[in-house]
Amino acid sequence: MTARVETPTVDERQRQRTEVAATREMTKARRLRRRDLALAILTPVLLLVAWQIAADTELIDRQLFSPPSQTLSRGAEMVASGELATHVFATVARLLVGYSLGAVLGIIVGLAMGTWRPLNAALGPTFSALYALPKIAILPLLLLIFGLTETPKILAVMITIFFVLQINTLSGIRQIDAGIIEASRAYGATGLRQFRFVIIPAALPSIFTGLRVAAGLGVIVITAVEFVASNNGLGFLIWNSWQLFQPERMFVGLITVSILGALLTFSVTGTEYLAIPWRRADRPARRRRTEKKR
Repeated sequence: MTARVETPTVDERQRQRTEVAATREMTKARRLRRRDLALAILTPVLLLVAWQIAADTELIDRQLFSPPSQTLSRGAEMVASGELATHVFATVARLLVGYSLGAVLGIIVGLAMGTWRPLNAALGPTFSALYALPKIAILPLLLLIFGLTETPKILAVMITIFFVLQINTLSGIRQIDAGIIEASRAYGATGLRQFRFVIIPAALPSIFTGLRVAAGLGVIVITAVEFVASNNGLGFLIWNSWQLFQPERMFVGLITVSILGALLTFSVTGTEYLAIPWRRADRPARRRRTEKKR
């Protein structure tokens, strides 16, 4: 009596093919992530190595371009003495206060202008004109009003962040599909319920885009302000080191500013990951489309 061999059904064969394809996609995605991480780490390392070799072989002037080894040594000395921590704390305090105030006010005003047309008509042209004005250009006015205190430095950052968040928030509201608004009204979401559960979630991606852009701009502005209107902070460290012709200290300040900007941007990105969970659900599909293009 022969044994009966069961052949897979069409549905089972389709399920098996789907599982194999999904496994291959996951393997490819992991390989691409490892490659991207390796490139992200190796690129700055190779640049530092090339910089060191160029200084050792006298292809560049060591007095002007201190090699990474000397810069690292000077940075360690500044950390041990507490000098670097003093400058970092001063810059971070000004940056966080100005960033927080500007972001909150910018989001509130952007939401108000996006949902109330008369307000947008009244303030839109004025804000467009003020946004084009370089924010560092109003520092003399702020210093004239508030004197050599912390207030002008914080306000310079706050004003910069405000306009970025106001523009991005307003843009996020304008990009909401009218069909979504109509559908929410059909399900009874009007007034505050519509604002809370439809408008704000739909505008969040644009708001976080503005927060990421503002992070870099905030670091630039506070550094520039500290060049001319401060006796501490990373901007003062860089400018003072240039004046005293101490390139090692100057490069320490430049590297620290870069790290500060990267940390602030990564913090915003992490907050976005937690605050917009529905975008994480759509990420695998977008990743597959991107990988197919590669």
